[in-house]
Amino acid sequence: MVKGGALWALGAMSGTSLDGVDAAMVRTDGVEVFEFGPRKYRAYSDQERSVLRAALGQEAGPEVEAAARVVEQAHLDLLSGFEGVDVVGFHGQTTVHLPDEGRTVQIGDGRLLARGLATPVVWDFRTADMRLGGQGAPLAPFYHFALARKLGFSSPVAFLNIGGVANVTWVEVRAVGPEAEGACLAFDTGPGNALIDDVCHHRLGQSMDEDGRLTRAGMVDDAILDALLSGSAYFAKIPPKSLDRNDFSGWAKAVAGLSDADAVATLAAGTAGAIALGLTHCASPPGKLLVSGGGRKNPGLMEMIAALVPCPVAAVEEVGLDGDMIEAQAFAYLAVRVMRGLPTSAPGTTGVAAPVGGGEVSRPV
Repeated sequence: MVKGGALWALGAMSGTSLDGVDAAMVRTDGVEVFEFGPRKYRAYSDQERSVLRAALGQEAGPEVEAAARVVEQAHLDLLSGFEGVDVVGFHGQTTVHLPDEGRTVQIGDGRLLARGLATPVVWDFRTADMRLGGQGAPLAPFYHFALARKLGFSSPVAFLNIGGVANVTWVEVRAVGPEAEGACLAFDTGPGNALIDDVCHHRLGQSMDEDGRLTRAGMVDDAILDALLSGSAYFAKIPPKSLDRNDFSGWAKAVAGLSDADAVATLAAGTAGAIALGLTHCASPPGKLLVSGGGRKNPGLMEMIAALVPCPVAAVEEVGLDGDMIEAQAFAYLAVRVMRGLPTSAPGTTGVAAPVGGGEVSRPV
């Protein structure tokens, strides 16, 4: 454990979209964010992505072991290119997340990274939260709180991340801290890009709907959309709550008979509809919805969201942030909180019984 004072932390994130590894530095004392540092990205190759896909939904076995090696090497390749790092926050790659069953798996060994980088590594952020009854996700909300303070918001604001799964954090910036009652409400809203990416991958051999071209070209099948949004009890479930990437796999079957563009457009409309339903759980409408993650680069999806939610919608770049790097920065921030013995989740963010600090610290040996 370290005492007060700012550290340069390097965070890394490999999300459920399986596109690659984001890495970014933040100077922080675990409470305030003082400065944003260098950031880099390392894409997974098609072969690496295939290995990772083969491990999804599995907790152990040769596929998981092979995927772990890919994750570890990719992180070592990328993170070794940074200088002046005091601590690393390593999320790993999620293959299974079933919080209602108390099971979650993030592959990648932080001890190996600590040795390879000769730097302390904080990892395994979810286990402690889940032991106390939490969902183990989402984990970025405390960082969102710090960002809202840094940006000078004086009333509630919400951060929406659209990765493979979409999640939202509603922030009451007037609270004394992120762990305070009523400070943050955070939860997964529903599918993000994962189902769209899967349709593009299986039908077209593409990794994503580039620039939202299919979303904009397609026609939404309203009957299917209504069935998707009304057919899941998840949307009515009171948050905090979280999802596995595959929890809505049935949606892909529902659009199987549609053309490529119509299938993508209908899935995008489902993502937008789920986000709008999610915001109804917030204590009050946010003054603004700031969007990060790959989904913000899909103009058709952003238009769908804006048409449904009760507040202005903007990519986080509008307020000077990097929408590709917020989750990586979040794990840098959380790593410093762990080093300082501060909580990383609370009842309002994961449903945990009480504020708890997660994360294991591995030091070079």
